[in-house]
Amino acid sequence: MEPTKTLCPYCGVGCGLDVLPPAIPGKATNRDSKGNPIWRVVGDRSHPSSQGKVCVKGATVAEALDKGRLKYPMMRDTLDEPFRRVTWDQAFNRIVNRIQTVRFTQGPDAICMYGSGQFQTEDYYVAQKLLKGCLGTNNFDANSRLCMSSAVSGYIQSFGSDGPPCCYDDLEKTDCAFLIGTNTAECHPIVFNRLRVHHKRNKKVKMIVVDPRRTKTAEAADLHLAIRPGTDIDLLNGIANLLMRWGAIDATFIDECTTGFPEYTDVIRHSPPDLVARHCGIRLDELEKAARYWSESKQVLSLWSMGMNQSSEGTAKVRTLINLHLMTGNISKPGAGPFSLTGQPNAMGGREAGGLAHILPGYRVVKNPQHRADLEKLWGLTPGQISAVPGRTAWEMITALERQELGCLWIAATNPAVSMPDLERTKAALLRSPFTVYQDAYYPTETAEYAHLLLPAAQWGEKTGTMTNSERVVTLCSAFRDPLGEAKADWEIFAEVGRRLGFTNQFDFADSEAVRAEFLELTRDRPCDQTDITYERLREKGPTQWPCPDSSGVSQERLYTNFRFNTPDGRAKFAAFYSQGLAEPPNFDYPFVLTTGRLYAHWHTQTRTGRIDKIRKMHPMPFIEIHPKDAQKLEIKENDWVEVRSRRGWARFPAKVTKAITPGTVFVPMHWGALWANQAEANALTHPQVCPESGQPELKACAVQLKPIKFETAAMEDLMGSEYCVERSSAISLKG
Repeated sequence: MEPTKTLCPYCGVGCGLDVLPPAIPGKATNRDSKGNPIWRVVGDRSHPSSQGKVCVKGATVAEALDKGRLKYPMMRDTLDEPFRRVTWDQAFNRIVNRIQTVRFTQGPDAICMYGSGQFQTEDYYVAQKLLKGCLGTNNFDANSRLCMSSAVSGYIQSFGSDGPPCCYDDLEKTDCAFLIGTNTAECHPIVFNRLRVHHKRNKKVKMIVVDPRRTKTAEAADLHLAIRPGTDIDLLNGIANLLMRWGAIDATFIDECTTGFPEYTDVIRHSPPDLVARHCGIRLDELEKAARYWSESKQVLSLWSMGMNQSSEGTAKVRTLINLHLMTGNISKPGAGPFSLTGQPNAMGGREAGGLAHILPGYRVVKNPQHRADLEKLWGLTPGQISAVPGRTAWEMITALERQELGCLWIAATNPAVSMPDLERTKAALLRSPFTVYQDAYYPTETAEYAHLLLPAAQWGEKTGTMTNSERVVTLCSAFRDPLGEAKADWEIFAEVGRRLGFTNQFDFADSEAVRAEFLELTRDRPCDQTDITYERLREKGPTQWPCPDSSGVSQERLYTNFRFNTPDGRAKFAAFYSQGLAEPPNFDYPFVLTTGRLYAHWHTQTRTGRIDKIRKMHPMPFIEIHPKDAQKLEIKENDWVEVRSRRGWARFPAKVTKAITPGTVFVPMHWGALWANQAEANALTHPQVCPESGQPELKACAVQLKPIKFETAAMEDLMGSEYCVERSSAISLKG
């Protein structure tokens, strides 16, 4: 029996999976810990990105296929009513009537959709066509805004276009890996495993990790720079200062391939190493060692993720890192370049399909009149139908709800009632929405509590589509079972709404392959040209990296190998930034910096992983990491309960006292929402200040105070025990 080939639906690594049914002739039926038959999932050895490797999330993903699923549409008139089951026809009629009412009374700007990097590219594309094309509003944003938008804006501003220029093969070709703001070992484990093997086998290969925490990633490094949160730009400018002093720059590349270097040198002149080291909280010799590794290496590969992006100066951080590559010529050659590690499985595909409020399909931008005209022609729309105004970002949707400017909010495949910053404010805004559609594969979720209409979506394994991983590899994710209950693919739901709104010709898709065929034409001659990456090619030749135009049929591993960039003059651009520091620095009342992040086995808000027994046992409850010096001052011991307060809210966690975190900084995982624990929401504490260029919130740092609290052990076990989530989930299901 041949397995179905697909992609892991969790992180941006994009691991290939082989899936077989529970019962195979000659083998015992595959079952979960409770004896329920489940699909067999193993790594796909033929997949170029993961080469057969898979982490615990991918290995156990099938265990959540049938647990806590939303199986049919449900509706209610007000949020204080219970949901009632309705037909799809009733659900479609209600949403179409609402959209039409809002369009003609408030205007299209009062309609918003908040989507997800969990979408397949086909889902993303049809949503863009519906919102940005037919309805004339650019108010489509995705949870990629919370994780990747600073990388997007950094690439666009430095190179003229989005798209990581590197590939995973560079992990095994680099002689210096510079990891900043990424716990790759836990958040992108298969990528890290490839790098770690290369590092172990080659003594001359150096690994630098920049992180306030001594993570599993940092433990493997030759040099760990435990900088203070918010000092990334200072560090990078300090390294640049030393490289300039030593003459360790590529003058020819700078002169022939870049602009803006003189302005950049004016900034780095004001970043003397001794001052930078003090400001970052590291030793001068550590800073010098990092710069020495850069200067002595021929191929420097930098990797970054949320620690850089989730910042009020996220774009500036990304561009400052890219500066180091430009000044040393470490780009567009094997083993070298700035490589952003995508957070979600198809955040990259979403970027290709235009899945943020300021971009359009095919790496086009809303503000470019030619880009809008191209799409209007391809979509058969009236000239001028696509708005020239960028849409609302994720947080701007929340503030628009506060001002009662929205008439319809459509949320799909994401859980903002846990993942958004300033959570109490977010929840209060969601309560003010006059009409919220929530489309998801699972129920209950925290966001479902704020919905008027629930639409059941087909999930991983139940629909066929494509996804693009961090290295631009497109994989065909084939369905291996029918959707559960009455669930439909996300793109099918969007298309049916489009047809019922009167846009019959625009949404005349027979299947997802027809959707992709149309999307591919929009990538023709664009930087992300995928015209030869059809379903047929993916079935015959397997996962394929773009660009891959049909004129050549040749896939390209690295971008900019001719050292010509997608800027008007073909040159990459230096950027000069001084650090502005944290948007909310600590003070006397709130003396600690809280940082948040992911754990190895959980994924985002636990909508899927929280329903898998093995993962719940690995990470049964949240915690707060605190350095022993800070714990001693506050008389906090291991496992003591700690109340954490910011200017916006509070939460409580058991203490994990560890030297693996910088004094003055504390860490909390971001996975626990109200469904899975009481008062343990990390984002009840975070603030909504965003990067002015990318619109990405500074979820990685806020000022907090700590206070030890005492509870009866039995009471706290009842509130936070490993079975809490199951009991609460069942209770809400019955209520719904």
